[in-house]
Amino acid sequence: MARRAVRKRAEPPPWLPAERTQARRFGNTRSAQSTALLEDYVELIADLLTTAGEARPTDIARRLGVAHATAIKAISRLKREGMATARPYRGVFLTERGQALAQRVRTRHRLVVDVLLALGVPAEAAEADAEGIEHHVSESTLKAFALFLQSQA
Repeated sequence: MARRAVRKRAEPPPWLPAERTQARRFGNTRSAQSTALLEDYVELIADLLTTAGEARPTDIARRLGVAHATAIKAISRLKREGMATARPYRGVFLTERGQALAQRVRTRHRLVVDVLLALGVPAEAAEADAEGIEHHVSESTLKAFALFLQSQA
């Protein structure tokens, strides 16, 4: 009768966080990715309403580089979550909740861009990089960014 070798579990490397810590971090990232999509839509809708007076699904889809059907699906989600309303042949409008979210996202975006610029990142790269960073940065990091910028002034 053959004996099974008992394998001892290897110790994780020192840079690997505890399982629960790592699972929480990945969970936060997945949640941020889901939220990032809505934030991008709300921010764009607010910008279109401000500059063009309307935010049509066709314009939203073109500016985000997605199919019209994808934009319609995201707009439906915004409506379900109380962030937007839509009128046939009139476009998409933000509710008070949607406007408040758009303002928070815009403020966060500007803060991230300003920090990147202060670090010497070229303007175009700072704007592009901020699109990803702004959705994944914690409130404590944003506070540190603001303090950093204040210290630079």
